[in-house]
This record gives sequence, C-alpha cells and structure tokens, in this order.
Amino acid sequence: MLEPTPSVEIRGLMAELETLASISEAAAPSKITAPHKVTASSEIIAPVVTRVVFSNADLRARAYVKDLCQAAGLSIREDAVGNTFCRWAGSEPGLPAVATGSHIDAIPNAGAYDGTVGVLGGLEAIRALQRVGFQPRRSIELVIFTAEEPTRFGIGCLGSRMMGGVLSPEQALALRDRDGRGLEELRTAAGFTGNLKTVALASGHFHGFVELHIEQGPLLEREGLDLGIVTHIAAPASMRIAVEGEGGHAGAMLMPDRHDALAAAAELILALEAAAKTTGVIDTVATVGVCEVFPGAVNSVPSRVLLETDIRDTDASRRDGVLASLRVAAEEIASRRGVRIGFKLINADPPATCDTGILQAVQSATEQSGYTSKRMVSRAYHDSLFVARFAPVAMIFIPCRGGVSHRPDEYASPEWIAAGVDVLARTLAVLAS
Repeated sequence: MLEPTPSVEIRGLMAELETLASISEAAAPSKITAPHKVTASSEIIAPVVTRVVFSNADLRARAYVKDLCQAAGLSIREDAVGNTFCRWAGSEPGLPAVATGSHIDAIPNAGAYDGTVGVLGGLEAIRALQRVGFQPRRSIELVIFTAEEPTRFGIGCLGSRMMGGVLSPEQALALRDRDGRGLEELRTAAGFTGNLKTVALASGHFHGFVELHIEQGPLLEREGLDLGIVTHIAAPASMRIAVEGEGGHAGAMLMPDRHDALAAAAELILALEAAAKTTGVIDTVATVGVCEVFPGAVNSVPSRVLLETDIRDTDASRRDGVLASLRVAAEEIASRRGVRIGFKLINADPPATCDTGILQAVQSATEQSGYTSKRMVSRAYHDSLFVARFAPVAMIFIPCRGGVSHRPDEYASPEWIAAGVDVLARTLAVLAS
C-alpha cells in the first residue's frame, strides 16, 4: 500500500489527451454537447482523429509523447519497427522491468481515447508515483506500440506481434499498404532502422505488463461500475473468402440457370452467424465486415464476391469449431448452387489468460481506492494479447460512454480516467517493489 496515495493530476492529463487528439490527419477537434451529464461540464471534446502508422500525424504524435516522457525524466529507446520504450530507472535496473502502455495510432475517423488513455494515462501513473516520492526497485517502462490498428497493412498489433515473435521479420517485410508501399520503405522514411530480428523480446523480458484501456463496450457504464479487471483477452481468426459464380444479364439469365455468387455469399454469411450463435456461449462472436461484389452493376448477376470475416472467442478450440462449421456449410452451398468457394486464413491468434498474481494486485489496488469493479473478458484484442507471449499480463478497463469507440464521439470522463490511472499507479508500485 502506498503512503501517501498517488497524486493523479487529471486536469493536466485531460489537456494532454486533448492536445494529442489535435494531432490528426483529419479536421481539427470540435466541441459537442454530451447527451447526458458525465462531468462538471456537459461540453466535451469531439475530435476526428486519424493517425495512420508512419504518417506525418503519427510521427508528430510520437514526438509530442516523447517530449512529455523526457520532461518526466524517462530515458527513451526505439526499436527497429518503432516500438518505443520510456524507462524510469529502478534501484536495481538489471532486474526485468515492470511495464505499461498501449498505442497512439488511430483508424480513420476515430476518437480521442482508444489507446491514448493507456499511453498518457500510463505516463501520468509514473508521474503520480514520482510526486509522492516512490522509489521503484524494478524499472518501470512505458511502451508505445507501433501500429496496433490494422489500417496501414491490414494486420493489427504489428509492433507487439513482432515483439512477441508472432510475426517474423520476413512476414513483416512482405506486408504492403494499399499503395503498394512496404514496411521497409515506410519505417526507414519514418526514421526507424536496424535489424528487424532485434524487435522480438525473450520470455521474461518484463516482470509484468499492465495495460489501461477504455472498455470499448457498454457493460461498465451500464452497471455503474468504476473499473473492469480483465481476466481473458479474446483473439480473432481472420479469413478472406472468395465466392466464384457465373455472371450474366440480369434480365436474360433465367432463375433456374443462375449461379449467383452474391446469393451464395449471403447464405454463407448467415451460416457463419448461425455457427457463432450455436456455441451457446456469449463470448463467441463472428462478423463479415467486408463484402465486395463484382461487377457491381444493378443489371448484372454477380459473378464474384470477396468476403472478409472476423471470428473471436476467449476459447481457441470453440472459435476454431466455428471455422470448421463454416467450411462444412460452404461445401454444401457450393455444391447446391454450382459455385466455387475458396478460403484464405489470414491469422488465427491464440487467446490470452491474464496472470493471477497481477490480477490480484489490480484487485487489491481497486479495493484500497474504494472503487467498484467486476472481472470481465476483453472481446476486443489489444497489444497485451501478444505481450502475453513473453510476459505475464493484465488489463484494466475504464468505462466509455455508451460503449462507443472508433468514432469521434468516443468519450471517457475525467473521473473514469482518474480512477484507472490511480489503480494502475498502485499496481505498478506493487509490481516494481
């Protein structure tokens, strides 16, 4: 237990979040009125944040956060892909460090709190401990992960995947953005060089890792709880599906003669939905988020459809069972409709279970501060999922209004953020002692 308690300066932190939100490829932030009062003032920041990795906005945002870290006396190291480590040296710096952090890149048309609360909130947790004279035995590192969002390369958590050895340098170098630009070209232009093999970290590199994040769901706010203590992190399986049929004139091609790729794809989408529902577990979710139809003319029978799916669960075998059911359904649909259906698996990451020791530290910190909480799963995946490959992890969730995320009206109140930072600071202090 800390004496005195961590000193969280929430006004300064909110100002930093606002400044970071203003660093965007999109229009400048504007003010909107909250639909219900969650703070002393109902007027809140409604930024339109777009910060794609290695863009000018991303590099300016990195520079802003690094300046704040240097002002707090932290030393800074960047690896070959741009993962950034900001260290507060402990009295025994040779011991594995305790770490926290998240990401600052943002999908197009996003909000101000996804990822950034974990970065700037993690920095504020360190500063809060510094203010009360806490002296860590283990060093405490703030980590800013590269490209948590999949916007640039179509794959999420690029930096932490490489850090955890999940994505090899060869696989990373093969990635291309929509303009055909590769990782090597983009990272070099951004100032990140060196051998990509050095990005992977050995097991035990961190003594523990704790990520603070907005829930991105409605449960905490709906139940009136201050915090969520994450026990499991669901992981996605992503797949591209190509349905090949036979096109033709919409008027001249008779219904008995059709091999409509879109009609077959529609059945396949419903089969995926049914497979997810029949597991009987609420943690199983499945989505078809992309549907591209060729030739895309109102008077032409679709000859080809490309689908992209996202299937998630906290249990890998259950998730993989949904994948298997989908393939069985595809065979039946293809045979009956006279179409061809091909699958390409993009990734199937294992879920993560959070460390019981860190969970207990978070629980104790929550109780010491008098906050209400619940244990819950993270249905969105985060960098912690891949840090779990080489270190014990846990996550702390704070509410976000309406469960809204990845939109400009994404919002977390100062009170919610302060509670998360307070508990994070107490947890880091325990782990670093």
